[in-house]
Amino acid sequence: MHRFFAPTLDLGDETVVLSKDEGEHLVRVLRLSVGDTVSVFDGRGHEFLARVATAVRRDVRLQLASRVEPAAEPAVPITLAQAVLKGDKMDEVVRDAVMLGVAAIQPIVSARSETTVAAITRGARIERWQRVALASVKQSRRAVVPAIRLPMTLETFLGEPPAALRVMMVEPAATAEAEPLSNVRGHPVPADASLLVGPEGGWTEAECLAARVRGVQLVTLGRRTLRADAVPVAAICVLQFLWGDL
Repeated sequence: MHRFFAPTLDLGDETVVLSKDEGEHLVRVLRLSVGDTVSVFDGRGHEFLARVATAVRRDVRLQLASRVEPAAEPAVPITLAQAVLKGDKMDEVVRDAVMLGVAAIQPIVSARSETTVAAITRGARIERWQRVALASVKQSRRAVVPAIRLPMTLETFLGEPPAALRVMMVEPAATAEAEPLSNVRGHPVPADASLLVGPEGGWTEAECLAARVRGVQLVTLGRRTLRADAVPVAAICVLQFLWGDL
């Protein structure tokens, strides 16, 4: 069933008006019309079956019918603090991380990132990642749209109020201080967690040290070195398995 995002949806309303973009997608792309049944969600965890009541060009109003139980959110909210990758790789990371259920994505500019906070902001990449995230929410049947936060440096992120657990993925040979990610099993299940993943060149020694000083655990995914865009998917899956979310 086709799903549509309506952030203005109010649980007490009988109808909801779609945004112009969502309305255009319904009418011009999917060729739906009055009487067709769809699903609509508010991005905050609520979803309804609905019927297309009016559809004139991009102006679409839906008649809400009944509540739908969306895909359950993970028990432990994970924020992915991802060092910005080259080209379209960041799009793929956002798509897959949202599909797996992350609560938020924090773009990080690290020493080896080939960009700056200003360049990301000027280039409207945040808006692009938000669109990618929304598409992934629709595909994965989530009803919560994760926040794509404004980019910041690693130093700034480490100074933010910390999650209950913070882990930084490092390459197997990067430091003797790292331990297997599976060792998280020995800790109590946290209320929330931050997962830090580096860029193509990895974190610098100074960045690893700065993270350790701030109480971040340095962890690895074993002896093999993975592509930067593969690390977050693997790490999120491991953490969710350890915490009973898979």
